[in-house]
Amino acid sequence: MVAKESEEKLARDEPVPDFELPGADGETHSLADFADYEAVLVVFTCNHCPYAQAKFDLLNRVAEEYDDAAVVGINPNDAAEYPDDDFETMVEWVEDGTVGYDAYLRDESQEVAEAYGAVCTPDPFLLRNEGEEFTLAYHGRLDDALNPDDEPTERYVEDAIDAVLAGEDVALEFMPSRGCSIKWK
Repeated sequence: MVAKESEEKLARDEPVPDFELPGADGETHSLADFADYEAVLVVFTCNHCPYAQAKFDLLNRVAEEYDDAAVVGINPNDAAEYPDDDFETMVEWVEDGTVGYDAYLRDESQEVAEAYGAVCTPDPFLLRNEGEEFTLAYHGRLDDALNPDDEPTERYVEDAIDAVLAGEDVALEFMPSRGCSIKWK
């Protein structure tokens, strides 16, 4: 396990790259599929990383509690080297409720992770729906628990989502997320 911290690549308020990726639900998804949501939390994540696993409950709760915000997990890891991150396991984890996001997608080519500048799991990007496009509202930590065994006392992602849903700018500055490095091919 190699821990890394996220880095800024995309500028806040700028349009984000679209994607078309297969989901664990058997459908192919793009950002247009989430046009009914005011906010979309795209989180580059995976199955095997303890940092990512530590955020499953938080992300599942956000997906359940926010009607106007979608949670989209994207797994970009090389499943040949990390079999726990293969598509079949993703499907199993969605079916058994381990992952309860609005969508859990597979970035086999790793092009989407690269376009967003994702470097670790989890690496969260909160998007604002501008009608014709999605823009970056916030990129950074989900909460203040930087290690898998830490208990969070502040949940930054909820503050960020609340701001987007209220039509406000996210007041949080960039705070890098920490997790396992994305397993590039």
